[in-house]
Amino acid sequence: MQSKIKILKYIKTNNISLVLLLLFASQIFAQEVVTVDSAGVAEIKRLLTEDNTVKPDSVKSFKRFKAEGVSAVVGDYVILEFDVDKSYLEFEQNGVDISTIDRCQMLGKLMEDKLYVHHALQDSIIITDAEIKPEVDQVLQYMIEQVGSIEKVVEYYRKLNEAELRAELLKARKEIRLTERMQEKIVSNITITPEEVRTFFFSIPVDERPVFGAELEIAQLVVEPKVTEEAKQNVINRLKVIRSDIVDNGSSFATKAVLYSKDGTRTKGGLIEGVRRDSPMAKEFKDMAFSLLEGEVSEPFETEFGYHILKVDKIRGQAVDVRHIIIFPEVSSEIINEARTKIDTIRQAIIDEKLPFEAAAKLYSSDKETKNNGGQLMNPATFDTRFDLTKMDPTLSAQIYNIKKGEITKVYTDTDRTGKSIFKILTVTGRHEEHTADYVKDYEKIHELAIKEKQLRAIEEWQSIKIMETYVKINEDYQECDFTNNWLSNNN
Repeated sequence: MQSKIKILKYIKTNNISLVLLLLFASQIFAQEVVTVDSAGVAEIKRLLTEDNTVKPDSVKSFKRFKAEGVSAVVGDYVILEFDVDKSYLEFEQNGVDISTIDRCQMLGKLMEDKLYVHHALQDSIIITDAEIKPEVDQVLQYMIEQVGSIEKVVEYYRKLNEAELRAELLKARKEIRLTERMQEKIVSNITITPEEVRTFFFSIPVDERPVFGAELEIAQLVVEPKVTEEAKQNVINRLKVIRSDIVDNGSSFATKAVLYSKDGTRTKGGLIEGVRRDSPMAKEFKDMAFSLLEGEVSEPFETEFGYHILKVDKIRGQAVDVRHIIIFPEVSSEIINEARTKIDTIRQAIIDEKLPFEAAAKLYSSDKETKNNGGQLMNPATFDTRFDLTKMDPTLSAQIYNIKKGEITKVYTDTDRTGKSIFKILTVTGRHEEHTADYVKDYEKIHELAIKEKQLRAIEEWQSIKIMETYVKINEDYQECDFTNNWLSNNN
C-alpha cells in the first residue's frame, strides 16, 4: 500500500492538545542521541541544550540498552512503537479519521518530523527558551483551567513538580518550532511566474479543476461609545496612585497587577517574558519597555489597548522581561445609549437612501482600519475582500448569511478588545456563488494553489536528498512498507 505521507505532512498548529501529546512523544528523545548497532544495541548521548547544541552527559558519556520497541532511527533521533501509538491518539483527538492511516504511514510521518529537526540543528537554526516560554505559559494556564490547579496538572501528568512539567513542555514545543523553521527555510526562496501559474492551471483536466465555495464581500460601520477626557484622567490618576505605592512604599508590582490589571497577564502578576523590538505588540509599549532600566517603573502611558504602567523585571540581551498593569477608562450607560442612538440614525439614513453606506462609513465609522475604504473588510487569511462562507467566523456568518447584496443588517452589539460595548451594522457588497475555478476570475486563488504545489515539490526533493545524507535505521517489522519517501534505500 502506498504510504499517503502527503496528507500527513507537518501542519503548523496552536492546538493545545497536540502540544500536550507531543510532550510525551518527545520527552526522552528531545534530550538524547541514539544510534543502533548491528546487534540491536543502542548508544544514547545527551542532546538539545537551550541553545540547541549537543551536550555530553557529565557523568557517563553513553549508556547501552537492548533496543526493543525501536521502530526507526533518523539521524540523532529514535522513534519507538510507543511514539507510533501516541501519534494515533494525537491524530484522533484532532479530528483525523485514523482508520485510513496504517502504521507504515504513521511511522513515515514521524520519520519526516525527525528529519526536519535533525537538519534544523545541523543548519544551526536556533530556538531559544525565551521564544517558547509564553506558549508554555498559555498551555499551562489552559490546563489549570481544565483541572483546577497546577498541583493537579503535575499529578495528572505524573511529573515530580511544575518545573519538570514546564521543562518537558518546553522541549516538545521547541521541536515543533524547529520543524516549522526548517520547512520555512526550504521554501523561503520559492517564487512562481505567471506562465508557471498558467501551465499549472491548464494541466488540470477540466473535470478535475477545483471548485471554490460561495464567498461574500462585506463592509461594516462601527460606532463606539466615546471615552470622555474625565474618564481618561481618572484612569491616569489611579495608575499614578498604584505606581506611587510601588515606588515610594515598596509594594509588590506583581501583587498590584493581580489586584488591578484588566488583562490575562494578571494571573502571572502582569509578567510578559521575552519582549523584543520586533514582538507583535503596540509600538508605545515596546518603546517604553526598552527605555527603562532594570527594576524601573514607568509613568502611566497610553496604547490602543488602554492605559499602562510598566516595570522592567530583567534585561536579557535583545529581550526584556516586563510586568505591566493595564486599566481601561469607564464608559457610562448614558454615553453607551448615545452611541446606540447615533448608529440607529445612521442606519435609517442609509435605508432611506439619503446616504450611501460607503460614504456613511467614511464619515461616521469608529473603526480606523476600515473607515477610509468605505468599511470594506479584508480577509486576514487571504488578504483580499472575499470571505468563504464555510470558513467565516460563526458570529459574522450568522449576521450576514441571508443578507442580499446592498441590504443592511440590524444593529448588533459587539465588544472590543477591552470589553467595551460597540455597535455595528453590516452590508454585503459582493456575493460570489460556488463555481468551478476560472483562470481569469480566480487567478489569485489559482496562483496560491500553484505556488503551494511548487513548494511541495521543493520539500519532497529536499527530503529525498537529505534522507540519503542521513543515518537511517528502520526496524525489520517495517521493511515491507511502501513508503512515499525513499527511507528504505538508505536503511543502515
